Amino acid sequence: MSYIILAILFILSGFFMKYSDDLFDINGNLFYASIFGVLCAIASAVAAIYNAEAAYLFIAIPIGNILALKVDGIHHILTLVIFIVLLLIFGIPQLSLVVLLICIFAALGDEVGHELISTVTDNRFLNLFFEYRFVLKIAVLLLAVCGVFNIWIFVCFILFDVAYTMAEISFEKLN
Repeated sequence: MSYIILAILFILSGFFMKYSDDLFDINGNLFYASIFGVLCAIASAVAAIYNAEAAYLFIAIPIGNILALKVDGIHHILTLVIFIVLLLIFGIPQLSLVVLLICIFAALGDEVGHELISTVTDNRFLNLFFEYRFVLKIAVLLLAVCGVFNIWIFVCFILFDVAYTMAEISFEKLN
């Protein structure tokens, strides 16, 4: 799969993920949160099915969220079920357990840090670091620098994050 198509899938996934969360968390709109969640599941699953590096990320993120007890709505469960069903039907590339665990623990670190760090410290750097979930970004960058991931996956992941942030901004402007 070309990295341009993969980048588009990462962008769609990031945008749909955040929009789904905000629709549910802020507006309480389960119907549209579920629709955007399903769109996120489809974009994430297609990327994971066709690219092993994307599979690491799109499998690690939901596992990290589950471990951090952040799966807090039916829209999350629906999204997760659709994602898993698509992976089971179409399969995923073979993955290294060590690399997957690195990504899972980084995603978990992001989620736990995002929720807790501001309650523990007023340190501006640490608060921004965890507010924007830099643990997984650094892990992906290090995996790319070490040759485990292609550097384009890091670029795609940054695009995912930019789309996630743009969804948050557009949601705030529309509501």
